[in-house]
Amino acid sequence: MSETPHTSPLRTWWAQRPPAAGSAVMATGIVSVALHLTGYEVMSRIALVLACVAWVVLAAGFAVRLLRERSRWVAEAETPGALTAIAATTVLGTRFSALGWQRLAEALLALATVLWPVLIVLVMGHWKRRMPGAVFLTCVATQGLAVLGATLAGAISTAWLAHAALVLFWLGLVFYGLALARFDLRQVTTGAGDQWVAGGAMAISALAGSKLIAADSASLYLWNADDRGVLRAVTVALLILDLAWYVVLLAAEFGWPRPRYDVRRWATVFPMGMTSAATLSVATALDVSWLRTPGQVLLWIAVAAWLAVAAGAVASARAGIGADEPPLTSTAPR
Repeated sequence: MSETPHTSPLRTWWAQRPPAAGSAVMATGIVSVALHLTGYEVMSRIALVLACVAWVVLAAGFAVRLLRERSRWVAEAETPGALTAIAATTVLGTRFSALGWQRLAEALLALATVLWPVLIVLVMGHWKRRMPGAVFLTCVATQGLAVLGATLAGAISTAWLAHAALVLFWLGLVFYGLALARFDLRQVTTGAGDQWVAGGAMAISALAGSKLIAADSASLYLWNADDRGVLRAVTVALLILDLAWYVVLLAAEFGWPRPRYDVRRWATVFPMGMTSAATLSVATALDVSWLRTPGQVLLWIAVAAWLAVAAGAVASARAGIGADEPPLTSTAPR
């Protein structure tokens, strides 16, 4: 008996993953960050390990397509989902910095910085008139660099890095405005999950603002009183806008239920986790202790959403791998 050679069903299924699959790393990574901010260190590190494994696998696929399937790589790099590669890398870098692994965080910042101009130009060059929520990933990717840059600036006392992060912070807000002009508001009620990035981009912007404020110290003296006042006011405004988006998007989920699993649902979990992390970080940076309670509530909502989407992803993977399994053929001698 002989079997017809075929590609592994797992490999076939994985090769079909869209660039937006990187949002799973973003979601898991930011949940790890939020768990760390609330003191749940064991759970945080478990989430970090899962995020790292997914990042390595996705990065390997990214590299293989760049080297062997250049046309496919370019086609995927022109879609907004490609920017999840930058955002996921910066989220992991931020978590590593919190662990004290500054060299690794610096390496991830360098990698994300190299990718950022290439992917931003490719993605924005192919924007359309009406876009789904993924259009806001231009802001998310830029603010991810600002968050990691500001975090490292505070950790290793580097003023120029904080000032570079400040430039990216303001640029990210410009990108948000440009994205909002292209966003199809009907996606709030019809989107498959990535409509939540409209709020998530506000959340990561608020997180970047809080990190810039926290990076200041007597040795660095980054901001004068006026600068600090502006940063505080903008950061608070961003958090309020994020929470407003959160309420609107959550109400839309109940008003127009979309229970079926979609890979873009990871782009729902990410803003939920990011809103929690931003709230907790702003509470610390601005010394507003009462914000910690809503931040913790938002964290457990994000954890519940992560578990629900992860269950859907496992079920989808099992179904996809089973569907890709070719029939066994054999030839027997007569």
